Amino acid sequence: MRKSIFLLPVLVVVLIVAISSVFIVDEREKALVLQFGQIVKVKEEPGLAFKIPFIQNVVRYDDRILSRDLDPLEVTPSDDRRLVVDAFARYRIADVRQFRQAVGAGGEEVAARRLDGILRDTTRNVLGTVASNDILSTDRAALMLRIRNNAITEARSLGLEVIDVRLKRTDLPPENLNATYERMIAERDREAADEVARGNEAAQRTRAAADRTVVEVTSEANRLAEVTRGEADAERNGIFAEAFGADPEFFEFYRSMTAYERFAASGRSSMVLSPNSEFFNYLQSDQGQAANDNAARTPAAPAPAASN
Repeated sequence: MRKSIFLLPVLVVVLIVAISSVFIVDEREKALVLQFGQIVKVKEEPGLAFKIPFIQNVVRYDDRILSRDLDPLEVTPSDDRRLVVDAFARYRIADVRQFRQAVGAGGEEVAARRLDGILRDTTRNVLGTVASNDILSTDRAALMLRIRNNAITEARSLGLEVIDVRLKRTDLPPENLNATYERMIAERDREAADEVARGNEAAQRTRAAADRTVVEVTSEANRLAEVTRGEADAERNGIFAEAFGADPEFFEFYRSMTAYERFAASGRSSMVLSPNSEFFNYLQSDQGQAANDNAARTPAAPAPAASN
């Protein structure tokens, strides 16, 4: 009984020491065994591993591919046209020993900030050697490859492997963007004014051609009307002349009746004429002027002689 009392604490201590000397490395991480701050062992393979309890400790780092978004970065291309660039990088911890020596106890957060500085400097250097149109174009894979290759060299000193660098968004600064919008609006207004001017010119040409066509058609119609009217007048005059030659007295009678009709249709109620005017010949006699002429030529009858 007395031995069991002493054996139980010993077993507990042994169990605690055994548990403290064993650690598990996950397949998604790498581990460093440190002793008094110095690297004693690197464990990169997943599984069980051992350390000296209470003297050595384990520091774990992520072995997966990590992403890092850069804050908007202002760059100046070779044509001095400032741009704002958003980028992100994918990286992983390739050499965990060198990583620990480079960043110390700060770990992944310190490494990420230092990687940000490397990416910002590399992006400025690469984009500063090309024109802004090359950056704004969709075919900029070569630029991203140059940024990645330069970042790989510098990030290697941190024990990091840069896998990819991508430019997410490339815009003009707000002040330049507003000026660009104003210039685009002015260009569109100018193009609209040119289109309106060309439209007005085409409309004027069409209107002038239509007016000319109207004048030509009207002139041709008037000419044909005058020709037809002239031919009709000639035919009418011919008929009148033939009628006059056949029966002059009837012709005179017809003309007088036409004149009376026009006078009645005019709506005038009075006309001042001489009593001997030829206009009233057929109102005075159905023989017209011939009866008047015969009356004028007939001598007056002598007066009867007075008886004594």
